[in-house]
Amino acid sequence: MKITHVEVWTVPVAAPSPSFKWRAGLPGSGAAGERGILRIGTDTGATGVAFASRPGSASMLRDLVDRVWRDELVGQDPLQREHLYHRIWELDRLEEFALPYLGTVDVALWDLAAREAGLPLWQFLGGARTRIPAYASTTTFDTTEEFLAVADRALEQGYPAIKLHAWGDARRDAALCQALRDHVGPDVPLMYDGSAGFDLPDAIFLGHALSDADYLWYEEPMREFSVSAYGALGRAVRVPLLSAETSDGSYMNSADFVSAGAATFGLRISAELRGGISGAMRTAHLADAFRLRAEPHGMGEAERHLCMAVSNATYYESLVTHTEFVRTDGIDADGYLRAPVGPGVSLPRGLEYPSALTGYVNADPLSLVES
Repeated sequence: MKITHVEVWTVPVAAPSPSFKWRAGLPGSGAAGERGILRIGTDTGATGVAFASRPGSASMLRDLVDRVWRDELVGQDPLQREHLYHRIWELDRLEEFALPYLGTVDVALWDLAAREAGLPLWQFLGGARTRIPAYASTTTFDTTEEFLAVADRALEQGYPAIKLHAWGDARRDAALCQALRDHVGPDVPLMYDGSAGFDLPDAIFLGHALSDADYLWYEEPMREFSVSAYGALGRAVRVPLLSAETSDGSYMNSADFVSAGAATFGLRISAELRGGISGAMRTAHLADAFRLRAEPHGMGEAERHLCMAVSNATYYESLVTHTEFVRTDGIDADGYLRAPVGPGVSLPRGLEYPSALTGYVNADPLSLVES
């Protein structure tokens, strides 16, 4: 089997409605636009796809395919993923691929192989479970009262756990975290994500507040550039740290977070930010070797599969953006994400794809998988 063509398709994506916000200093939900889909084809008819969810991805993928990836991939065996993954990292030495795109080829190759095997990716990877609890991951609301109302809604919808994305003010966020704990009681798992809004002194202050409020994990309070700063944070606070979501280097510098004592809960994994499926699985196995968790980030189709394939994952992240939200696709009334069905990774449901791509969209897992 040889790769014969590498192409980019586009699909329109509407702006989120209603719109939402992140912490102070960050833009909120984006505008409508086109997203890119990478498709790799072979001389046997086998194909694989990867969806790039970031704004601007259509033009970015076209540029990478036309300048770099097509010449590198055509003529290669698509089942030699390890070789091709090494080649992508070699090319990265000069290209410095933007983090959300580095693993795109790898995702498409895994999709191709799983489709050829007739298996969902999570089963092709080995499979650890068929369902996993989901937590409601908030965007940023204006008032404490709105956050508490969202928490009530999340629990009513069946979510067993809640994660805050708050304002980016250490004192105000600390008060909110305690207010949420007081509101939901001692038994609901709570997490906090700082979206890299703090320096080390404020991160330590907030970390003490999270310890006092018994939060399950503390995520990305600072930019993930200085492992030394994260090591100092890990030594200063008792709340466990979930680290290395956005740092360059995938599994390679994730190891540095672990050895520095800067990932005391575990490591973030995702296809989009950790170098594809191969990078995510390397990171998960690294974490497991140190008896740490490997928690998938975000709501991508690949992340659904990682949740089911990685034995040391414990939750699926489900974004909630307004006070009247309902459970997202694939989550049942008990707050569990069900395993995806159909071969490969799948493209996201609910978009208006060209007819050539509709066959890559798999069925709703709630209709086909028993708990």
